[in-house]
Amino acid sequence: MANIRSDRSSTAMRWIMPAAAGLVVVGGSIAAWLMLGNAGEANECPVQAAAAQIIEGAAVGELAALNGTGEGRGYADMAFKDIDGTDMTVADFNGKSLLVNFWASWCVPCREEMPALDAIATEFNSDSFMVLPINLDIGSDGLGKAQQFLDEGQFENLPLYADNTFAAFERLKRQAVAIGLPATLLLDPEGCELAVLQGPAEWQTEDGKNVVKALLSLRS
Repeated sequence: MANIRSDRSSTAMRWIMPAAAGLVVVGGSIAAWLMLGNAGEANECPVQAAAAQIIEGAAVGELAALNGTGEGRGYADMAFKDIDGTDMTVADFNGKSLLVNFWASWCVPCREEMPALDAIATEFNSDSFMVLPINLDIGSDGLGKAQQFLDEGQFENLPLYADNTFAAFERLKRQAVAIGLPATLLLDPEGCELAVLQGPAEWQTEDGKNVVKALLSLRS
């Protein structure tokens, strides 16, 4: 009986050890895949939990869906173009706190939100803050459709910036930051994410203004 137990134990150990080693290899492979998959998108900002909490504390009423994050994601290198086709990144607005809104002309909630964003831009745009709308209409006529909508709305402070490659938004989807339009990021003057809003909001209300004021208060 002792020999039988010994043989069984030996057999079990011969199975367990390779299996455990396999798990280690698989686990290591998954970790390596995750690291490679996020290469170039690693956190480039400090964690700012306190700042995110201040913004989330101001997000009530019409802005209750906004979530403070401050987890270290940075977007200084996020690329798009201006109306003339000039390459730009978020870093071109370094020094300004940003309300970055991703929209498309085919997105009904986006279109409905634009007047409120224009009102916020009209009241708050300055050397220290800017509403930065990034259009995501794709195709050769994408920019034309976006500009037509802006012209029809006669928005005074919503210039046309666009990414018709959709790469900027795909980045947000990969990082599980946003899944649909419209989506809004609140960024600090270095392009670091402090808060995220999925869906539209009534930004021109006191609730919306209080969120912008909370963002600006972090500069002092």
